[in-house]
Amino acid sequence: MEILWLSEEDVMASLSMEEAIEAVEEAFREHGMGTAQMPPKSYLIYKRYNGDLRTMPAYLEGMDATGVKVVNVHPDNPGSGLPTVMALLILNSPKTGAPIAVMGGTFLTNMRTGAAGAVAAKYLAKKSSKTVGLVGAGAQGRTQLLGLADIFDVETVKVADVSLDRCRALEEESRTFLDASYEISTDIREVCDADILVTTTPSRKPLVKEGWIKEGTHINAIGADAAGKEELDPAILKRAKVVVDDLVQASHSGEVNVPLAEGGITLEDIYATIGEVVAGKVPGRKDDDEVTVFDSTGLAIQDMATASRVYRTAVEKGLGIRLPFL
Repeated sequence: MEILWLSEEDVMASLSMEEAIEAVEEAFREHGMGTAQMPPKSYLIYKRYNGDLRTMPAYLEGMDATGVKVVNVHPDNPGSGLPTVMALLILNSPKTGAPIAVMGGTFLTNMRTGAAGAVAAKYLAKKSSKTVGLVGAGAQGRTQLLGLADIFDVETVKVADVSLDRCRALEEESRTFLDASYEISTDIREVCDADILVTTTPSRKPLVKEGWIKEGTHINAIGADAAGKEELDPAILKRAKVVVDDLVQASHSGEVNVPLAEGGITLEDIYATIGEVVAGKVPGRKDDDEVTVFDSTGLAIQDMATASRVYRTAVEKGLGIRLPFL
């Protein structure tokens, strides 16, 4: 038998943000309906290198998609010319268990994470949202904006980062897909006056204060994806309708993990999973005054749904290299 090898370039040629959003929304729906299997992420922590390695298996019964992703997070990598996040994904046949494809997962990870933010905002942000604030001007900031631009009529983008050069680079790249007014700053408070606020930093202390958040704001909290990480003042979580991607995973590695461990919030303060919202089991935003938070840890079901879409498109386009396996 053979397996299909898809390089990062092949994956890029096989996936648009619109397609990623469709795949991720369906994955969330399956999660909400209980037709997905997804054990918690397994972590290897490399303290001496300030990084970690994670394995993420999942099976989506309705989409007939299964496999495992291996992904790292090393915040110091950009200094060596490498991405902070790199990934490799194996797509398997649910029928036989045989691997059918191996693909670069770095672009896919960025896209499915941006898609998750877009899906969450679709259900939790005000429909009239026009201003996006970005805390963090890295690769994920761009992809989050790409996803939001697919859903909303974004007119103003506010970007805050410790590096103005990164802010300028994000603006320049984002102008290729979004013609909007851009405001850049090193002051996080200046970007919090937004309809949708996105945090994409590796911070281990709160960066966004509760007093900076106006009524009606939706927040996509993306950066906290391991124990000890947090970007938001816990008082925001007490005030807001908090929606997580997965309760178990978020509890040990999401935005809620530190406040839960320290008693700042309880499980009763978590409203629902995004899957329950997408599946229609509970309503999303109820009025324009609610403050809503989506705690995104990144789910393996997002990867498998997106990878399955990539695989089908790549086969249709004749992309990739067939490699002998058995």
